[in-house]
Amino acid sequence: MTKETEPIQITGSRRTLVFINILISCIATSLLATALTTALPQITQDFEISVATGQWMTSGYSLAMGIIMPLTAFLITRFPTRKLYILSIVIFLIGLIFSAAAPNFYIMMIGRILQASGNGMLTSMAQVVLLTIYPPEKRGTAMGWYGLSVGAAPVLAPTLAGILIDLSSWRMIFYVSIAIMIVALILAIRAFDNVLDTKKKTFDVGSFVLSVFAFGAITLGIGNITSYGITDPITLMLLVIGAVTAVFFARRQLHQQEAFLDIRILNSRGYALSVIGSMLLYLVMMGSSILLPLYVQTICGYSATISGLVSLPGSLAMAIISPLAGKIYDKTGMRLLYIAGSMAMCLSNLGMYFIDLKTPLIIAALLNVVRSIAIGCLMMPLVTWGVAEIKPEKTAHGTALLTSLRTVAGSIGTALFTGIMTVVAGSSAASYGENAPIHGMNITFLAMAFVSFGMFLIAVIFVKDRKKELL
Repeated sequence: MTKETEPIQITGSRRTLVFINILISCIATSLLATALTTALPQITQDFEISVATGQWMTSGYSLAMGIIMPLTAFLITRFPTRKLYILSIVIFLIGLIFSAAAPNFYIMMIGRILQASGNGMLTSMAQVVLLTIYPPEKRGTAMGWYGLSVGAAPVLAPTLAGILIDLSSWRMIFYVSIAIMIVALILAIRAFDNVLDTKKKTFDVGSFVLSVFAFGAITLGIGNITSYGITDPITLMLLVIGAVTAVFFARRQLHQQEAFLDIRILNSRGYALSVIGSMLLYLVMMGSSILLPLYVQTICGYSATISGLVSLPGSLAMAIISPLAGKIYDKTGMRLLYIAGSMAMCLSNLGMYFIDLKTPLIIAALLNVVRSIAIGCLMMPLVTWGVAEIKPEKTAHGTALLTSLRTVAGSIGTALFTGIMTVVAGSSAASYGENAPIHGMNITFLAMAFVSFGMFLIAVIFVKDRKKELL
């Protein structure tokens, strides 16, 4: 293994251009992660497919992301930054064109897989690049603004997609994204440099195959729980295959001098705590993102537009708090943000336990604001803190591993909390009657409050403030 390229140091206006380019591309990719949930009814009608088949546009996207994420650590450390970043944009752009022009569902799925592949590489590269080009005292602020783009965009996407569909058709979602990504491509060609160190090394085919089965089977199996239940034979088979291959994958990484995805970085206490925090955050965040629209539309009977408006204040709150949280991290470290964010998350979920059918929607909107503030305090600062706890040359491995594990945790959260709500509502139908669905939702948010309280305990007991870390 030999060094191939030396990183180029960039500062000033060139660094700002790279940062803006990352924001533009990540906003577009993040929008496409959730935008099609609004377009699903129209797409299924146009392609004459069932809703279950149409759901593969989102579940297949998550599956492809789960497969590509572990690979990004190798790609980032093997190929020049500029070429790889531009290639990632091109792959995503080709996927958008396939989906925009898709005459049938199969072409649409090819486009979605290409989009997920491009997004997986762009997301991992964006975090590594930002953590590299900014000095330690400015990384929190930079990641805070980045967190705004990747955090608020998926929340706003369904509302924006609904407007585009009403004005034109679902294809307009892809046309708008194509225009944004063309701008990102032009800017990347002009602004990007090889800012990351690369080395010549062989591609570990065995580790890659094991990672595909481990992360892919687990992601797909968890996704199937919502539709078919955990006792479904195919679901169980996928989960077993994923778990077994994950063990073999981990053993292989521990016995290699140059790991495909270096899981030994979990020996770092701070990094391990950031991974645990990120996984618990995504577990609760993805669960609540599914339950809130269900509460507004299915339980309360309001329209999708009203559901979007209920979520909007939370998105605006996240837009404000995310950059601010980055500045707080730069000044004080992670402890204050970890405690405040986990407590806010706990209180917001606990508040949802007490609402009923007579509760005004504004209460749910305000509780969602508190939840969004918590997400803004935690999402990107946890990444920044975790990566700061490992060696700089392991940054690519740190971001790839953290992103992969929190993606899996998000899938678990969606399946777990949707399942709790369904089971509780069904079992309490005789006792609660028409209030059974709201009771199921209450109990589910109570479960989320317990998970959030676990995050709070981790913050209080294990996370030290910056002054103590320096002693």
